[in-house]
Amino acid sequence: MDSTAVNVNITADDFDTVLVYDDQAQWTTPDPSSRDFDGNDPAYLRGTYHLTETKGAAVRLNFTGPALYVYGHKGPRFGSFRIGLDTTTIEVSAYAASESTSPTLLYSASNLTYARHSLALTNIGAVSSVGDAGGDAFLLDFIQWTIQAAPAGATIQNVTYQEDNPALSYTGEWGHNTSPVFSGGGTTYTNADRASASMRFNGSAIYVLGDIKNDHRIYGIRLDDNPEEFFNGTSGCGGAFGLTCEQQVPILKYLGSNLDETEHTITITNYAGVNNSFFGAISIASW
Repeated sequence: MDSTAVNVNITADDFDTVLVYDDQAQWTTPDPSSRDFDGNDPAYLRGTYHLTETKGAAVRLNFTGPALYVYGHKGPRFGSFRIGLDTTTIEVSAYAASESTSPTLLYSASNLTYARHSLALTNIGAVSSVGDAGGDAFLLDFIQWTIQAAPAGATIQNVTYQEDNPALSYTGEWGHNTSPVFSGGGTTYTNADRASASMRFNGSAIYVLGDIKNDHRIYGIRLDDNPEEFFNGTSGCGGAFGLTCEQQVPILKYLGSNLDETEHTITITNYAGVNNSFFGAISIASW
C-alpha cells in the first residue's frame, strides 16, 4: 500500500448490500426497526451483526484496494471460518476463552495489489486441531478496506448530493419520505420497474447510500460504460424478523473508486419485477 497517497478506509456494515450472503436464512440478526433496538450498543457497529451456526454459511464482497480488515467477535461459542481471497484460502479461528465486548479484528491483509479482489468468508465450525474448544458459531460485524482517493500531496473534499439535488435526474415514478434517521432528513423511493436515477460528476470515488427492507429487491448500477452491476436490497434480517425488519440508517449500496479526472455518469435502476419491489436512495457522495 502506498502510505504517501491519500488513503481512505471504507466500511461495509453487516447490513450493507455490497455484502452478499449466499443464504440469508442461515444467519440471524437484530431487528433495527424494533422499538427496543439499541443502535448505540458498543458491542457492535451500529448495533447490528450477522450470526450463524450453520457450517457452510458464507458471505462475499468484491472490492478494490490494497488493504482489508474483517471485524466480528471472538469467544467460547465461536469456531473457525475460511477466508477465500482471490485464489488464496486460509482458515482462521475465532475461538477465545472470553467473549468480545466490542468489535474485534478477526483478519487483516495489508499487502494486496491495488486491484479488484474477491473475498469469501465461510463458517466451518469448531476445528479441534487448531484449538477450538467451543461451539460452531461465526459472527460478522463489519468489513473495512482501503482505497486510494488521491495521489501524494493532493487534498480531497467530500461532496454529498441529497436525493432532492437538481444534479440528479429521475425517470419513472418516484416518491419521497422524511425521517430524522435519513441522511438530510429524506429519501426518494420507487417501486416502478426500470425507474432510474442518474447523475454526472467529477471525482475519484462515488458511493450510494440508502435504506434496506424486506420489500426491496434487485437494483442495478452502471458507472460510465462499464457493465451494469446488480445488487439485492432485501433486508438483512433473517428468522422471525424477515417480514418486518428495516434498516433506515444509511447503508452502503454501491462504491466505485479509482476513477480518473474526467466527467463520469452513474445510473441506478430499480428492477421491480412482478413483485413491484422497492428501491430507496438517500444520498450520493463523491470525492
